[in-house]
Amino acid sequence: QVQLVESGGGLVHPGGSLRLSCAASSGSLAIYAIRWYRQAPGKEREGVSCISESGQTTYYADSVKGRFTISRDNAVHLQMTNLKPEDTAIYYCATDSGPLCTMAYTSVSDYGGVWGQGTQVTVSS
Repeated sequence: QVQLVESGGGLVHPGGSLRLSCAASSGSLAIYAIRWYRQAPGKEREGVSCISESGQTTYYADSVKGRFTISRDNAVHLQMTNLKPEDTAIYYCATDSGPLCTMAYTSVSDYGGVWGQGTQVTVSS
């Protein structure tokens, strides 16, 4: 079974940029659409973005549209620009149920998807 690991988090000033990556530490994520979520302290986990297995279809939450860009090669990347303090959260990647993004109408627990361990992003002056 695939195992996922996130990297690239850190501390950045408002307006700054970070690039997160989600890679497979075992198995392969190549056959899956991959989702990004985030969870801020005291808040529910929020779906941020998704990219299909082919890379041709992407999805963004309204809160990040125009600022975040998802892409994939051997890993899945989330390029985050113009970061705001409200983007502060732990960011997680997860497998979708198959090659297509179903984030809009399924939860990861619906199909027993795999989560990464998360990476902290802090946006603060």
